[in-house]
Amino acid sequence: MKYSTTLRKVLIATLTSVSLMSFAHAEDALKMQLSANKVVTNAEGKVSYTPVNTAPTGTVVQYKATYSNTINKDIQDLEVVLPIPANMTFTGEASPASAQASIDGKNYADMPLMRKVDGKMVKIPYSEYRTLRWNIKLLPAQKSAAVALNTIVD
Repeated sequence: MKYSTTLRKVLIATLTSVSLMSFAHAEDALKMQLSANKVVTNAEGKVSYTPVNTAPTGTVVQYKATYSNTINKDIQDLEVVLPIPANMTFTGEASPASAQASIDGKNYADMPLMRKVDGKMVKIPYSEYRTLRWNIKLLPAQKSAAVALNTIVD
């Protein structure tokens, strides 16, 4: 299955759900840029990223959101959420690694997510992850922070 520019637009619209816990009029203070890049690892193990709009099944794609503080005042307790598109499966790779995950977009926990099955705690498959969330404690004035997750095209 391929993802398209339309999918990217849906992802961008979803990303507008940034939560600023302690900053009034923060929507004017924060700029977000989203990129989708094919992840390629060469024979020597070096990873490179190439912009991509469509990709065949099995391709690893990294979604990266860069948040820029455009004002002359620090932003504290910035909570950002990055959804995992429906036709993609999370690989388990997120940056920074402090991300929390959710299978329902409401309840978040540290990774790996766990659930009880037959009285035993087991890992929830990455294929069930729907969103990741990061808490950026401090975004200084005129600085940027980036979050990213890797997916595989289903």
